Amino acid sequence: MDESSHLTSDYPRVRISSGEIQGEFAQDGTIAVWKGVPFGAPTGGAGRFRRPKPPRPWQGILDCTRYQSPAPQPNYGLSERLTGDEDCLHLDIVRPHSVERLPVVVYFHGGSFLMGASHQNMLRGYRLARVMNVVYVSLNFRLGVLGYLDLRSLGGDCVANPALWDQVLALEWVRENIAQFGGDPDSVTIMGESAGGAAVLALLCSPPAHGLFHRAIAQSPPIGLIHSKAQSQLWARQLLTRLGLSHDSTVEDLRTFSADELVRAGMSMMWRAGELQFLNSTFGPTVESESLPEHPMVAFQHGRQARVPLMLGTNLDEAGITRYFFQRTARRAKAGRRLLYPYDPEHTDTVLKAYGGARSRAEFADLVTDALFWAPTVRIASHHNEVAPTWMYRFDFAPQLMRKLGIGAAHSAELSNVFGTPEASKTRLLSKVGRDDEAMQRLTAEMQRHWASFISSGQPGSDWPQYKPPTDQHHSRPTMVFDAQSRVEYDPKADKRRAWKGYNVLEWGAGRPELLRDLGFRVDD
Repeated sequence: MDESSHLTSDYPRVRISSGEIQGEFAQDGTIAVWKGVPFGAPTGGAGRFRRPKPPRPWQGILDCTRYQSPAPQPNYGLSERLTGDEDCLHLDIVRPHSVERLPVVVYFHGGSFLMGASHQNMLRGYRLARVMNVVYVSLNFRLGVLGYLDLRSLGGDCVANPALWDQVLALEWVRENIAQFGGDPDSVTIMGESAGGAAVLALLCSPPAHGLFHRAIAQSPPIGLIHSKAQSQLWARQLLTRLGLSHDSTVEDLRTFSADELVRAGMSMMWRAGELQFLNSTFGPTVESESLPEHPMVAFQHGRQARVPLMLGTNLDEAGITRYFFQRTARRAKAGRRLLYPYDPEHTDTVLKAYGGARSRAEFADLVTDALFWAPTVRIASHHNEVAPTWMYRFDFAPQLMRKLGIGAAHSAELSNVFGTPEASKTRLLSKVGRDDEAMQRLTAEMQRHWASFISSGQPGSDWPQYKPPTDQHHSRPTMVFDAQSRVEYDPKADKRRAWKGYNVLEWGAGRPELLRDLGFRVDD
């Protein structure tokens, strides 16, 4: 046995810093799995809204053959029943059944900062670990009201970013324990999609996380949705109102409610406050001195992020479904302006002009896609390539029916290829119609080859050129476009990229002075 892997003859029984755990073999013995491994203490009661703590040691052998509950969240089923538990700081580990010392992937799930789990069918990582030959770690962390709401304006003992601190604690756990699973603590890639992709970029800008990882993959990260002070104060006040509390209530008062009551109040204010039309996300990371000292866009601009290799990208039709939101041209145009104006009134018209005023269905959907995902991601890539190797992609692949419906390469569609589990996709029924299965399999193999190469060596395959500053007009900003026939495009959508260049996504609320005044902010007339 290769002693450098730290695996023992008892494998999959493993001793970690807090005690001994028992895993299991799966997939006909080809995969070893440990489920629901605690990396933090329960975050309920006195621990609610505070920084997480390491788990308490235990005696005997802890059974880690069953998944544990994710954070409390809605299930979006026919009932209003919630799922999850405040004791949610668990992670799952998957590796090929071998004794090799392998690179490590730590995955952060998406879900709009308010839902998701480490063990969603798509994200369990069995095929990914086997095909890419890695130790795959996926984790749960606090969500919504309990993890992504800055309540410091209420007073009391709390932190601004509980979820971010959970993620840092998990990375510390990986550094201390992953060698016991045959993982290399000096070869850790953090990876996530959607809100998980935003978590990856936030961790690159979080000083407590620096040194805990060595590469990063951010898929469709809505990194512009960082809460401003106005948003944090607005949503803290909204939460008190939804719970029937006075505006002089504190965080201590919130600790008297059950987690379910808090989650339901959070969902109520998200859907009924009417703020989504202003791109005012209810939940998200916020800037604060210790965990996230500045907006990630600022950190990347000034080179203060972790200078590690970064692979990032978006899907062509992230928000394709929004083409069905409005029936009338005038309403689409008005909605497009309403989305942009609260951040930057001065440059809103410049952006809208690049999208034909967002009057057609396609232009409106493109505007939403680019505002949330593509434009901020391009800006991140442009800054990061100045200090560290950077690769950018766009995912265009979509089955025939999805294209005809105008949904196209929708948000999270690339996960089917990266994880090799199209049967777990939420759109699997639509995706089957008119899908070229051979093309799907070829694209899966291609993307997994690039991801595996990056995870093991810090760079994808040689046919994917590095995203570099312009050297001449025809060879700038190379972007790998993944499709039935993948290709490299140089500076795709250049006109729209230039339109976004001056648009300021740093401070939500600039275009809503009446709301700022109501919150007590000074507004210059």
